[in-house]
Amino acid sequence: MKKNRAIVVLLCILLALVGVTYVDIFGVNPEGDGSISDISLGLDLAGGVSITYQVVGDEDPSATDMNDTIAKLQKRVENYSTEAIVYQEGTDRINIEIPGVSDANAILQELGRPGTLYFISQTDSEGNLNYSPQTVQNPDGTYGTAYVLNKTIDELLENGSIQVQGTDVKEASAGSMQTNMGSEFVVGLTMTDEGAKKFAEVTQRAYEKNESLAIYYDGSIISAPGVNAAITDGSAQISPMESYERAESLASTIRIGGLRLELEELHSKVVGAQLGVEAIDTSLKAGAIGLVLVMIFMIAVYLIPGLASAIALLAYVALVILLLNGFDMTLTLSGVAGIILSIGMAVDANVIIFARIREELATGKTVRNAIKIGFDKALSAIIDGNITTLIAAGVLLLLGPGTVKGFAQTLALGIVLSMFTALVVTRYLLYAFYALGLKGEKLYGVGREHKPLAILSKKGLFFGISLAMIAAGFVVMGVHKVSSGDALNYSLEFKGGTATTVTFSEAMTLEKANADVAPLIEKISGSAVQIQTVQDSNEVIFKTSTLNVEQREALNKMFVDNFGVDETMITSETISSVISDEMKSDTVIAVAVAIVCMLIYIRIRFKDIRFGLSSIIALLHDVLVVLAFYAAARVSVSNTFVACMLTIVGYSINATIVIFDRIRENMATMTHKDDLKEIVDKSITQTMSRSIFTSLTTFIMVAVLYVLGVTSIRDFALPLMVGIVCGAYSSICLAGSLWYVLRRKFAPKKAE
Repeated sequence: MKKNRAIVVLLCILLALVGVTYVDIFGVNPEGDGSISDISLGLDLAGGVSITYQVVGDEDPSATDMNDTIAKLQKRVENYSTEAIVYQEGTDRINIEIPGVSDANAILQELGRPGTLYFISQTDSEGNLNYSPQTVQNPDGTYGTAYVLNKTIDELLENGSIQVQGTDVKEASAGSMQTNMGSEFVVGLTMTDEGAKKFAEVTQRAYEKNESLAIYYDGSIISAPGVNAAITDGSAQISPMESYERAESLASTIRIGGLRLELEELHSKVVGAQLGVEAIDTSLKAGAIGLVLVMIFMIAVYLIPGLASAIALLAYVALVILLLNGFDMTLTLSGVAGIILSIGMAVDANVIIFARIREELATGKTVRNAIKIGFDKALSAIIDGNITTLIAAGVLLLLGPGTVKGFAQTLALGIVLSMFTALVVTRYLLYAFYALGLKGEKLYGVGREHKPLAILSKKGLFFGISLAMIAAGFVVMGVHKVSSGDALNYSLEFKGGTATTVTFSEAMTLEKANADVAPLIEKISGSAVQIQTVQDSNEVIFKTSTLNVEQREALNKMFVDNFGVDETMITSETISSVISDEMKSDTVIAVAVAIVCMLIYIRIRFKDIRFGLSSIIALLHDVLVVLAFYAAARVSVSNTFVACMLTIVGYSINATIVIFDRIRENMATMTHKDDLKEIVDKSITQTMSRSIFTSLTTFIMVAVLYVLGVTSIRDFALPLMVGIVCGAYSSICLAGSLWYVLRRKFAPKKAE
């Protein structure tokens, strides 16, 4: 690269960084659209809408019907936000919390009245029309056809015009199909076994009469497709739809209209954040401080390459903020976890590259050649490590529940951006600095050959320490299970609890409630408390573990004596766990599939299943050790627990892949005189700086969060810090040793 071109490249990168940073801070217009303040925040960070539905009818619904309704509603409301949650309140109420939104009326209008969907025949048994078409003007000024009922629903049910209802639909989904005229959008319906029989009779009659079959939901006919044939197999398609969005909207409406229970709105409100402004401010400050410390560390250790990585890291952060807005992602605490992990991986890629450059300089290469070869040799480790984590993020995004998807979205975005900034931005910056005259070897650092550490000779000790920690964790969990009934300190997201709504004489901020009220509640309940304020009211909702009668009375007395609350303005309800059994099983399945996919990828890339098995064992080791820490330290197991564990999984697999990549490289040049044990020890030693420095920089980011964060942030950061240390330990002390043992026990065939 010539000097003039280097100046242009450097100016372009810096101007792009300044431009993106400006948009991040001020937005693209005076209203601030596209700025960091415009990012959609989750319920824990910014609040949202809370809607409570009551089951229609006098008798208490069965647990099966309630669980089925909650599961289907969960799938429906995730269209508004992947972080939306649905849980049971009392015996016949269902509460929905949707983050990042504020217009409760618009959501209620779109949701309609769940459980009121019917399929209506066009005529009754006497041939009279049940509904008729009428011309209406669309919002865009065009005219279309709508259908209106000629009779009430009660009449249609009585005369047999309604045989199929929403509960007869097993599944409804949007899709596309190929026809002679091209591709068209459709809504696919699958009926239940009983619904298929009724649907066959209804469609047979409509087909014979050349009639349509209306779909009625919450007071109006939403579609009236014609019937082209008798549908006897329980599967049907509604086509053509104007667009995929229209198809998805109709399918979503049919799904919510197919709930087992009919619900009516009891009340809705806009609730404040669970963490509050203080938590957001301290998290932003912690992130900024951590980022500065990491940049200083990189410059101090790697000099000119460190300066390039610092600029690239700023570009990474600026692009993450820009694209969070661009893709309209909802940012929650679990999403922050994904960003933290991807920042660690962004630093990791640079550390791998710089270590390679130093190695090449140590062999006598020129600085320019060392830079080129360093990037080339680091490429495979960076790609393998990032792709394995990206596979995990993709699987979690497709199969995971809403709380996991928020983590997976930011992680996937971060991985792609971290690879771009490390492999493109850092590369061009280094070449530009070199062309501008910064060519001295001392400015880049010259690596030194270190005597291989005897890691494998101590494998028995390391295996013993790991097994002891894991065993101790199971013992502690067993003791807690016997003494308290729970192996871990589950929060109300997992166990459910009591929601106490208090109307104070004047409005109370979340910060004041946390400071003045929360300690008193925790003393009575013996558990942590979650607090939500209600917009435009003096109401505050306190969620705790399940309270008995004495505790409820003590709580009411405390509010009356300490805050002058009218006792008649205090209500309590038992709430179910936010993380339902279905969400738990979906998470387990998603993680299992992700691990299998990672194992397959490693097997293909490394052509040795032992690498994959070793990495998975090391990964499971880290998860179990962190689980042991949760048990021993009694850290609250809340909805961030899943994000924490997934962060550790991504971090662990990435660190292990780097070592395995070096083992594979060294084996390719080994001779018959080389000892496999020495190769493994040499590879671990060569990647030691990467393992330590990456762990240290990521640890710094999380540690600052822990020091400055509020309680809920600390409950997330503390086990994550343990996981980072554990991941470094397992990658250095266990992964290579595990592969060596498997290689010896299951020796490869000669062909390998």
